[in-house]
Amino acid sequence: MGLDINKALDGHSRVLGLANQRLQLLAENIANADTPNYKAKDIDFLSAMQAADMQGMQVQETNARHIATTAGPNRAETLYRVPDQPSLDGNTVDAQMESSAVAETAVRYQATLTFLNQRISAMRMAITGGR
Repeated sequence: MGLDINKALDGHSRVLGLANQRLQLLAENIANADTPNYKAKDIDFLSAMQAADMQGMQVQETNARHIATTAGPNRAETLYRVPDQPSLDGNTVDAQMESSAVAETAVRYQATLTFLNQRISAMRMAITGGR
């Protein structure tokens, strides 16, 4: 039985893709912290990962009249965050919450890169016999 490298590394690529999407959304939130009526956006990381795990069971578009989905295995549906204290100008960005979310996502991203590096090193060792 052969080794399918794509399957071996697929989970890591999903996490990296979702973390990248979340960091982009959080950067947009921070950039628009002073924009009136801007609504903070985020993704539900856990739900997105569960949806990615179920991708083999998703409905396929077989006809041009089918409704296209916006989320994919490495993309999650963008949601609006419910603010704890909305500002008077309608902006829902909370700088502390955004900073916390960026730090959490950065740690998750770095940990995934570390796990990915270890998995590649183990596969390289298995292929070369430790030479």
